[in-house]
Amino acid sequence: MFDYRAAALEVLNTEIAALQQLDQYIDQQFINACEMILANQGKVVVMGIGKSGHIGNKIAATLASTGTSAFFVHPGEAAHGDLGMIAPGDIVLAISNSGESHEILSLFPVLKRLNIKIISMTGNPESNMGKLSDIHLSITVAKEACPLGLAPTSSTTATLVMGDALAVSLLQARGFTAEDFALSHPGGALGRKLLLKLSDIMHTGDDLPMVSPNTVVREALLVISQKGLGMTTVVDEAQNLVGIFTDGDLRRILDKRVDIHSAVIKDVMTTNPTIAHPEMLAAEGLNLMQSKRINGLVLCEQGRVVGALNMHDLLRAGVM
Repeated sequence: MFDYRAAALEVLNTEIAALQQLDQYIDQQFINACEMILANQGKVVVMGIGKSGHIGNKIAATLASTGTSAFFVHPGEAAHGDLGMIAPGDIVLAISNSGESHEILSLFPVLKRLNIKIISMTGNPESNMGKLSDIHLSITVAKEACPLGLAPTSSTTATLVMGDALAVSLLQARGFTAEDFALSHPGGALGRKLLLKLSDIMHTGDDLPMVSPNTVVREALLVISQKGLGMTTVVDEAQNLVGIFTDGDLRRILDKRVDIHSAVIKDVMTTNPTIAHPEMLAAEGLNLMQSKRINGLVLCEQGRVVGALNMHDLLRAGVM
């Protein structure tokens, strides 16, 4: 029986060895590339063919999501019109393990004429791409993980890691923050945590449970039932918060055999409840509710009630 585990471990060991040798190429050329991109006002246009193209797509996406304006252009398509996407002031990041990809090299004369700076990433510094580029980043590996030495394996891994090193170095140099990252990922979990505010999900207007201090408890329960938040705010004539009444408060007064048909809400409500500002991040609101062990939150501006929400709202918004 074939030893799949041994074959897989050999691949891992070969690629790990390749990456361990990659640090020698984090040299002055790498620094020059970072400084060129950082000082550039245009875009980084990534090119690659075959497997290098797939890796280039990922590198472009990583650059774009970490603060460096970038996109991928297929060199074959560039030769048939897509070269118009590249403008003076852009930088081309050309990827080829051999450094001899005809599809990319055929574009060099036009790129040079447009005064486009070229950073090449190849496994051969003496290749045509290496020599014709303004900056060359070496991704040379001792051998591929493929036992035939044919399928790009170690070389594509090294290219990917070099691209990550470039993107993350630029991220740190720019002072790129988690909030900046969230702006380019608004649909993801991080985006929801760092961009979504309580004001985006709070109940307002007719959906906001609100009663006066002299409301009979029985009538307040109807409001709680209608609004579906498991609570109601208690406000004065100016809608300033004076207290809240929750399902928990109801259980407590029933235990004390309080007559809900005659008792008024101001005598049984919770005073000084936990409140939050509507501009608070939803993730911060969740932390506040969890720390206080409460299921609902009243949102106020200068003491005036402007909204309310509960744990179900945060769940529906994908914050938890």
